[in-house]
Amino acid sequence: MGVIESALADVADRVATAAADRVRTAGEEMRGGRSVRVDTKSSITDVVTAVDRDTERFVRDMLAELRPGEAVLGEEEGGAPGEGVTWVVDPIDGTVNFLYGYPWFAVSVAAQVDGVSVAGAVVEPVSGRRWTAARGAGARVDGRPLRVSAPTGLDVTLLSTGYAYRRDRRTRQAEMVAAMLGRVRDVRRAGASSLDLCAVAAGWVDAYVEHGLSRWDWAAGALIAAEAGAVVALPGEAADLGEDATFAAAPTIAAPLRAALVESGAAKV
Repeated sequence: MGVIESALADVADRVATAAADRVRTAGEEMRGGRSVRVDTKSSITDVVTAVDRDTERFVRDMLAELRPGEAVLGEEEGGAPGEGVTWVVDPIDGTVNFLYGYPWFAVSVAAQVDGVSVAGAVVEPVSGRRWTAARGAGARVDGRPLRVSAPTGLDVTLLSTGYAYRRDRRTRQAEMVAAMLGRVRDVRRAGASSLDLCAVAAGWVDAYVEHGLSRWDWAAGALIAAEAGAVVALPGEAADLGEDATFAAAPTIAAPLRAALVESGAAKV
């Protein structure tokens, strides 16, 4: 790890942790009776809250202070990659979980150079867990090194996945999952892609696949998984799985799992 990656990792951790504190407070206030505006985006199931927007603005302001002049690409306010470092931000990954009080959601902040993640942090507001990574330096949770699992075959592989907002695509994803259920130990769907990738890094699941993710969904989590030893393919890198597939798996089962996903119709999702 170079000095630059280390500095960027520190900023990502600091910003994501501060933002997660705000999200946690907002969640506690909601459960105490505070009303929060909720809007929809691409579909009725694709929701955004005032907390998402306020948190992204907080992150942008903090980055402007700590890393002035660098570009920011965020889920709620958009943006475009700039020269040098671009910060990729998901203010609340797992907004539906946040609304329901289901504690699997996080703030994700990553630094990319030429579209490649070099540092990132995923912080859980409820548990306080801090998942971090810098390119070439490994991945950690709360400072402890992470390492992926080593399942001996598909029959003992725990696979994580997720579903799109559009009904037609969800149906195709469900068909793929149905075809996989007889091939793997079981399938999990928790609802926050950044944390699903972190779960691969921790060995809590053996693999993860999902179609249709945006850059802010995977920018930090995919780096954390890769630095923990996972085989990772990002959108545009695995045509056999579909042009917008994200894939992360323990090396011991990555190849047979990828083949099984292809046979189960992943490219048609």
